[in-house]
Amino acid sequence: MTTRELRDTDGRKALRAGDREALRAGGEAMQRGLFGEPDGNLGIPGPLAPGFAEMMTEVVFGGIWTRPGLALADRMICTLAALASVQSLRTLRQHIAAALRIGLAPRAIQEICIQCGIYAGMPASAEALNVAAQVFAEQGVAVPQDMPPPASLETLTQQGNDVMRALHGERGQQGYAAPDNPVTSALYPLAIQWGYGAIWGRPGLERRERALVAVAAFTALKLDGQVKKFGQSALNVGLSKTEVIEAIVQTGPYSGFAPALNALGGLSEALR
Repeated sequence: MTTRELRDTDGRKALRAGDREALRAGGEAMQRGLFGEPDGNLGIPGPLAPGFAEMMTEVVFGGIWTRPGLALADRMICTLAALASVQSLRTLRQHIAAALRIGLAPRAIQEICIQCGIYAGMPASAEALNVAAQVFAEQGVAVPQDMPPPASLETLTQQGNDVMRALHGERGQQGYAAPDNPVTSALYPLAIQWGYGAIWGRPGLERRERALVAVAAFTALKLDGQVKKFGQSALNVGLSKTEVIEAIVQTGPYSGFAPALNALGGLSEALR
């Protein structure tokens, strides 16, 4: 099934019409496109949990994945970011395979895992990268190894400040990011060098895609202040308000509807 066919499923129409049967049909079509079978690769204990597999099909794949406003590949980016951040590794493994199936580049998958380490900790990145490597090996996928030469710390600082300005503008030096804050300045220079400078500057993801990773990861980690900050800043690197909102919505089934709703509530104030 092509990406266009996946996006043309009837889930969103069914949701508006209140037709659960059509919603399930749309969800099953999306599952087949992502995983090959409607629920065969999801590890859902059907006989042990009657109705749960059907609920997953309707809510997650019929109700969320088929929504308009965000491209299928972007929804996958947000999903991988949420799963890597909360370390739902079994489900991450399944969705990495699905990401390859719909055409997401192996390096892009790696970069999502790496970027989540800024927000959830480097061990989270290491665990996610290990899962990705296993899937790549199983599928015979080669990942390009070429990288730009290492930059000096001074260069990383300059690159980091450039990325911060492009993203946040004047807000880039407010709050905990204020350069004259004697407490946060004990750590924040490292975040500028290695987060914005090194990781945001790596090849494999465009800035708009890295903004999606940030918004999804912060939502999954229940960091509403950062969601508000990066949700606004995402508009400066090519995302629309609708895409930012949908990035948060996409995390709901994977890291919780309550965190997603809290993030949307805070973002609505910021975007207003």
